[in-house]
This record gives sequence, structure tokens and C-alpha cells, in this order.
Amino acid sequence: MAKDKTIDKKKAPVIYKDVDRVSVFNDFEVGYKTTPKYTDAISLLNTSKKGLDAKSALDFLSLSGFTQDEFQETFKTTVKTIQNHVNKDLKLDAALSEKLLKSFALFDTGIEIFGSGQAFHRWLGTPAYGLGNRLPFDMMDTITGIQLIEEELIRIQFGDLA
Repeated sequence: MAKDKTIDKKKAPVIYKDVDRVSVFNDFEVGYKTTPKYTDAISLLNTSKKGLDAKSALDFLSLSGFTQDEFQETFKTTVKTIQNHVNKDLKLDAALSEKLLKSFALFDTGIEIFGSGQAFHRWLGTPAYGLGNRLPFDMMDTITGIQLIEEELIRIQFGDLA
């Protein structure tokens, strides 16, 4: 008698469509390799000013493990608004593009340090001593907050927890 197999949505493959290829990823953190990146502050500025494709916001939502409410709280926009931008093939404004680029980079660092997207996401919901015992997630709604989280991750990476 065959067992009924159900798909765990968290473990289901993520399909990421790029201009020239379609890739399937089994772990969502692998998808970060194809997300928007910047190499320095000038690159960040230029990319932000051009505006990211609205699909990048949906990619972040999918890849980060954020709920829709967490995404909306962090990025101060609704998922419905983003979906409308995608349907109309619109670019995101500079401020939202910058925050998304910094958030993608933050998740890259967090995954490197904690070993998985899920572990990093859990850490975001845990009070951090180096952040005044604040929840890192609550600080992600501003660029300064993201920078403070990045600094805390560097301290964790190098064992400077005092």
C-alpha cells in the first residue's frame, strides 16, 4: 500500500525566472545567488535610483521567509501594491529599491553566519544584546536599522559579543 505523499510548502522547490534561464532551488537561501546585488555605495545609489523591478520585492518576500504582514511592516507598502506594480511592469521607487538591496545583502550575511535562512529569520525575532536587547526585525524598517543589524552580524561573525 503506497503512502500518501504531501508536499511541505516550505520545502517545495522555488522557481526563479531570470531573463535567460529558469532555475529550480530546493532551499530558498540558494535563491539569493540570483537576487539583485550591489558592490559598493555608488553601485547601490545608481541601482536604487534606476529602481528595481517590482518582482524583486516579491522575490524577497518568497526568499526571506517573511510573512506578508512582516513584509508590509518592514517595507511600508502592501503586497497588493507590489503585485499591481508587477502587473503594470513598473519599477520601484529609489527608497524602496535601496531598502530591498540592503535587505538582500543583510540576508546574504545572515545566512552565511547562521547557516540557513530559517536560522537567520529566527535570530531576527530574538532580542540582541548588541542592539540594546531590541528585536533585529523591528529595526529593519529603516536603513539605519539595517546598518546596525549588519554591524551586529559582523560582531557575531568575529566573536566580539561584549
